[in-house]
Amino acid sequence: MDFKQLWHNAQDLWGTLEQHPFLQAGLALTVLLVIALVLGRVARYLILHASRMLGRQPALHWINDFRHNKVFQRVAQMTPSLVIQFGLHLVPELNKTAMTFLGNVALSFTILFLLLSVSALLNALLDIYARTEHARTRSIKGYVQLAKMVLYVFGAIIIVATLIDRSPLLLLSGLGAMSAVILLVYKDTLLSFVASVQLTSNDMLRVGDWIEMPQVGADGDVVDITLHTVKVQNFDKTIVSIPTWRLMSESFKNWRGMQQSGGRRIKRSLFIDASGVRFIRDDEEEKLSQVHLLTDYMSRKKAELKAWNEAQGNVAAMSANRRRMTNIGTFRAYALAYLKSHPEIQPNMTCMVRQMQTTAQGIPLEIYCFTRTTVWADYERIQGDIFDYLLAVLPEFGLSLYQQPSGGDLRSGLLPAVLGAASIPEPQKHLM
Repeated sequence: MDFKQLWHNAQDLWGTLEQHPFLQAGLALTVLLVIALVLGRVARYLILHASRMLGRQPALHWINDFRHNKVFQRVAQMTPSLVIQFGLHLVPELNKTAMTFLGNVALSFTILFLLLSVSALLNALLDIYARTEHARTRSIKGYVQLAKMVLYVFGAIIIVATLIDRSPLLLLSGLGAMSAVILLVYKDTLLSFVASVQLTSNDMLRVGDWIEMPQVGADGDVVDITLHTVKVQNFDKTIVSIPTWRLMSESFKNWRGMQQSGGRRIKRSLFIDASGVRFIRDDEEEKLSQVHLLTDYMSRKKAELKAWNEAQGNVAAMSANRRRMTNIGTFRAYALAYLKSHPEIQPNMTCMVRQMQTTAQGIPLEIYCFTRTTVWADYERIQGDIFDYLLAVLPEFGLSLYQQPSGGDLRSGLLPAVLGAASIPEPQKHLM
């Protein structure tokens, strides 16, 4: 059977169907739907294949972001609904009501896939922006999420208005009367958006910042900033999600300034036992003068004290009228010289050793300086090395660290008294 015969048979069949208009319209709609689906598959294949070919070009690498976020796939999904929209006019025996209804349904699907395409496009643009230098200081993820939310709301209004064949302005006018309800429902969203704008515009928070917020159990690095939450990965690898608005209504500590300064502060005290504080003897003075970190200090201090004592005249012969060096003051000068000569202490930042208010636990000597590094592990190592050395060198100055008595101290202190009591003979009882 040749092609001409098939064509005549098809015409005869179609003429027979003219006697049954509903069957003819249904068959035409089925054929139109099949054609739309086939064209949709063809369009999807062509668009995705072309995007892969273009994505291999180094100058067009951003096309890969579009493809990974399914932008082209969403665009191709609009093809069937568009074919149905324009093909409905070719369907015979289709009344106006059915054509309007089916056209509105097809248009709604077109609008839906258009919204999904724009949403995927926003995701792709966000991925492209994340690779730029500005993304380290300015996060736009909250703005993108807000734009998508507004897009979905208005898209839903337009789709509903299309399905009921009414103007979207009627639905939008109804939203004005529901504004109070909308504000109540989206209260957290609005608060989070305002907080996100303030955090970003004032550069208060960035991805990668180390923040502390004890009231919510956050102490770690910011890993993500979204419209509603800020995710913080604590140092124990737990994740804390903080509502964005809480970062504006409550206080938090940001360690970015420390990381950018290039130095981290050491601020810790040595509690010196007050009973060991005394003047330095002459032999100790000569011995300490040979310590290279104290050579300049000792020579300068000796000259200063000698001049002051000679100016006092004969009264300087009395010990109480004469100025002398103390072991705690000399140790303070030694600790400062040690810090300034330390290769891992930042020389361009504050460095001092100061005596604090005396407490019941002794005399606090506070070490205040900055390390050259902000890496946590290196910082703790440097701090530990410094205090290990200072604690070990204290006896060289006749000083000791204050320590509350332990059980062993009490036992060793009470033992002589117990042994002495045991050696006392028991008094004899007199007979009546």
